Amino acid sequence: MSVLGIDIGGSGIKGNLVDVETGALLAERHRIDTPEPSTPDMVADVVAEMVRHFDASGTVGCTFPAIVRRGVALSAANVDKSWIGTDADALFEERTGLSFHMYNDADAAAVAEMKFGAGNGGSGVVIVITLGTGIGSGMFVDGVLVPNTEFGHLHFEGHAPVERWASAKVRRAEGLSWEEWADRVDRFLIHLDRVLTPDLFIMGGGVSRLWGDWGHFLTTTVETVPAELENEAGIVGAALSASLAEPR
Repeated sequence: MSVLGIDIGGSGIKGNLVDVETGALLAERHRIDTPEPSTPDMVADVVAEMVRHFDASGTVGCTFPAIVRRGVALSAANVDKSWIGTDADALFEERTGLSFHMYNDADAAAVAEMKFGAGNGGSGVVIVITLGTGIGSGMFVDGVLVPNTEFGHLHFEGHAPVERWASAKVRRAEGLSWEEWADRVDRFLIHLDRVLTPDLFIMGGGVSRLWGDWGHFLTTTVETVPAELENEAGIVGAALSASLAEPR
C-alpha cells in the first residue's frame, strides 16, 4: 500500500510516496521551497502542488513543526504565527479533496524510526531526539507514542529553551567543535535520564549521518544510537501514521 508523505519545514516542503508495509520510498523525493510568508493559505498551495506532482489519492500524511492536536496546529516553529489555531487537516482537505492527517514533525520521524529504523523491536521507554534548526523529540512507552513532548523547549541550566543552546543550528552558528557541541547534547541527555529514565536514546536529524564525528563524545549511561532513516524519517512516519489513522 502506498501513501503520500509530506514533510513541511521552515525552509522546504518535501514529499514522496511510501510503501507503508516496508517503509521504502517509491519515487524520487520532490522538494519545494517553503513560501514566504509561510501562511496557511500559501503553504496549502504548495501542498496541493505536491499532491498533483505525485498524482496522489486516498489518504495523505503530513508533518508540521508545531504542537499538533487532532490536525490543529497549537504552536508554530519557524513558520508564520498565523498557523496557531489553524485546522490544517480541514484546510488541506478542502484544497485537495483528499483525506489529510497532520502530525508533529518529530513525532512522525520517531514513529518511522520505531517501525523501520533504530527503534524496531524496542521496548520500555525510548526517546528519539531530532537535532536540527531546533530540537524535536518523540517518546514511546512499550511502543506507544506519547505525542507532543517538545523536550527541546525545556528550560535547562539557565537556557530557555535548551534548543537555543544545543541544536545543530547553534553548533554551526557558534562555530563549536564536535566535542564542544556534543558536551552540550550530553548534558541534556543526562538530564533527561535523570527525570525520565529511558532505556534507549535515538539521535536523529541531519547530524545522525555524522555520528562518527560526535557520538563517541557522549557519556550518558543510557544506550544511545544514531537514527537510521535520517532526513527521510518525517516523510515515512507521516505516511505510516496516516495509513493507521481512523477515518474521520
